Amino acid sequence: MSDHITGVQLSQSFHDNYVVPRLSSIVPTLSFASALVGPGSEVLGFDTPMSRDHDWGPRVMIFIREADVSQREAIFAALHRAAPASFHGFPLHVDQSIVTTVPAYYGRRLGLSPARLFDGLELLDWLTVPSQTLAELTGGAVYRDDFGELTLIREQLRFYPQDVWLFLMASVWNRIGQEEHLMPRAGFVGDELGAALIASRLIRDVMSLCFLIERRYAPYPKWFGTAFRQLACANELLPYLEAAQNAKEWREREQALSATYQIVARMHNELQLTESIEVKVTRFFDRPFSVIGGNRFSEALVANIEDSSLHKLAAFRFGGIDQISDNTDFRAIQERFQSPSGESNPLRAFFDRLL
Repeated sequence: MSDHITGVQLSQSFHDNYVVPRLSSIVPTLSFASALVGPGSEVLGFDTPMSRDHDWGPRVMIFIREADVSQREAIFAALHRAAPASFHGFPLHVDQSIVTTVPAYYGRRLGLSPARLFDGLELLDWLTVPSQTLAELTGGAVYRDDFGELTLIREQLRFYPQDVWLFLMASVWNRIGQEEHLMPRAGFVGDELGAALIASRLIRDVMSLCFLIERRYAPYPKWFGTAFRQLACANELLPYLEAAQNAKEWREREQALSATYQIVARMHNELQLTESIEVKVTRFFDRPFSVIGGNRFSEALVANIEDSSLHKLAAFRFGGIDQISDNTDFRAIQERFQSPSGESNPLRAFFDRLL
């Protein structure tokens, strides 16, 4: 097998030449879905030879009907019995957890009870799910779907509903508006390190906004820059973002950031979600600092949110879990602290209390 094979290609071969023949032999009437989804750089298409040093190899998730859960042991036995140590030269580990149901797996990852899964996420639920998780659950590849559940839930999760989309973009514009004048202010008093740190935060916010504008889920930090380069806006923005990141003096950063703000402001107007907003940077009141006025874009987006709960929550405008925290463990809190019924999503409870 070629050293250049991707995880998606390897798993496709594993599915076609290992999983399907074994299941067809032992449980020939079984209806199932199979896919490469979940954690793993290969799911997002970012795997390299270095990815193979841990948790990379031939694998698929097998999704069965609730009515067929009683056959789970037989299915696992069919996959595990006399399993070779490797497949196409890569270590093979057949784990029992790969056989599950769509409601059980997707419900756990989303912090929902399995019974609620196909009712769809409520708008506030969307704010509790990291974009990395949504990318994992909608990325990868589906190799088979006999009864359509997997295709249905992936389509439901394809991207945020309109009002959630507006809310999240408004929240990022608000973050920019809160900090765009702080970078030059720190530099003005000689704090170049502080100015550089604030600039990095603003660069990340601009990049996050671009993912939202282009209706893409942003991955976690390891692949954030790599995925950004795949966006349509990347070629235009990257020279300015890199200049802002690498600048040695705050006025250079300000000039580069001002260019990025104006490009992203133009992108906002091209969405035609709000009235057209002036895209030129201006002075921050009477101070010699250039800003775009991120709050203008934030307020315009909030004004178009129709859902009453999200509109009320927009008074706080701190966004969803990705804007609230960068802490990896905290982002996974909705998965780790569920009751058996799956109804105790602590992040959802937090948002509900604010209403």
